[in-house]
Amino acid sequence: MTGEKTLSSRIIYEGRVVTLREDTVETADGQSKREVIALHNDCVAIVAVDGDENALLVKQYRKAANKELLEIPAGSIDPGEDPKETVRREMQEETGYLPGEVERLGGFYSTPGYCTEYLYLYLATDLIPSPLQAEDTESIQLKRVSPDEITGLIDTGAICDAKSIAGLLIYLKHQQT
Repeated sequence: MTGEKTLSSRIIYEGRVVTLREDTVETADGQSKREVIALHNDCVAIVAVDGDENALLVKQYRKAANKELLEIPAGSIDPGEDPKETVRREMQEETGYLPGEVERLGGFYSTPGYCTEYLYLYLATDLIPSPLQAEDTESIQLKRVSPDEITGLIDTGAICDAKSIAGLLIYLKHQQT
């Protein structure tokens, strides 16, 4: 048996950003168990690179981590929205730039053990100043980082979230090809 057979599902919490679902499943050895699954819209994660080859990172407070994190720009894809349009919107809101070029670099699940969120990874270049203010972005600080600084920031823990580490390392590998 590949995977698990779902015997029943029920929503146990529905919030603005995440919905929690509890599933009863049948495992390969015939036993049942319950799992809580976080249902979350798919997202984009963006490695934005300016004309000087610097990556644009955003510094913002994250309540779950209880500290400010240095991250690549990212955001939820609205229902029916093309991921490239999400890249453009999020870039304007979080960095104040609109990308002239958007290239897909790949993608990955954020936390597949309990969450449905898939992140589409994009490279955004040919950046044009074009601020778009969103209600939750006023405290975001923009930081430019050279490619030579990226691995050091990851090694020291200055960049410590999975999407940023994965996105930046994929970008560095992409630059070598």
